[in-house]
Amino acid sequence: MRKNVLIPLAEGFEEIEAVTLVDILRRADVNVVTVSLHASLHVKGAHAISVVADAFLSEQNPEYFDMIVLPGGLPGATNLAADATVQHWLQTFDAQGKEIAAICAAPYALYTAGVLKERFTCYPDFHSRIPQKGYDATEKVVQSMNVTTSQGPSTAMDFALTLVEKLCSKRVVDELREALLLA
Repeated sequence: MRKNVLIPLAEGFEEIEAVTLVDILRRADVNVVTVSLHASLHVKGAHAISVVADAFLSEQNPEYFDMIVLPGGLPGATNLAADATVQHWLQTFDAQGKEIAAICAAPYALYTAGVLKERFTCYPDFHSRIPQKGYDATEKVVQSMNVTTSQGPSTAMDFALTLVEKLCSKRVVDELREALLLA
């Protein structure tokens, strides 16, 4: 059964992370829906690259999705943390045991929603904003219960492939690695 993933794009998102996530997940035949939190589907990233989201967050239903993935970037991550709807989605997913993932500074939004687990990683210079024990500076990707976190732009591919394995299978990851010349 095809899996459904929601990726919210807040103004100031990290472009490398967002596009890598969408690309790798869609190559794995995951249905990815990017959503804007704002009045326009055009969302500007942290480095002034505009992306057109697929839909608005307000039009979506949490029950439809298997996973929510937050790209980082600033001020994207703080915008995700400040958005009441995103916070509600994170809490709903956690209460249902659904998969939650965040990269770079976006684990901050998980922290503000109260869903960050015992172990996590994030952008190294940002972990001081998350006053919670369990920060792991050594791992590119950390999985703790239903939450997966990653460090930043250079770890986006590893992060995306970890999510593919959670949603699909190791076989699909191996096929992607070969096709992407990572094998």
